[in-house]
Amino acid sequence: MNGRGGEERGESEGPQTVKVLLASYTLGALARTMIAVGLGVATVAFAGRYAFHLWKPLEQAITETAKRITTSSFSSYYKGGFEQKMSRREASLILGVSPSAGKDKIRTAHRKIMILNHPDKGGSPYLATKINEAKDLLESSAKN
Repeated sequence: MNGRGGEERGESEGPQTVKVLLASYTLGALARTMIAVGLGVATVAFAGRYAFHLWKPLEQAITETAKRITTSSFSSYYKGGFEQKMSRREASLILGVSPSAGKDKIRTAHRKIMILNHPDKGGSPYLATKINEAKDLLESSAKN
């Protein structure tokens, strides 16, 4: 022994020992990486499971809120069908004029709506009848 400590094994074992140490270090690093990846996947899986369990009550709350907020509340159109006997209010809603509008305003509004809804142009005969009924009702009680 001359103080270097490694000569008893011989010079040829040194590089092999380094290779073994490097291989074990590489395997150790690979094992640590695989463990870290496995823990990451498990964490994501548990988080996903928790989110799915949490989603069911949230889905019910969202559905109930959506039912309360109907699209008709945002609409500027009249909600509902026609009345059995047409009133001045309904006639004015159909033509888009005030109930106390003059004959000229009623005729102008009737003409605009009939151009858009005329049966010869693909409109509904029922709607055309209701539009004409609204015009007749409002004109009969108009002052001008």
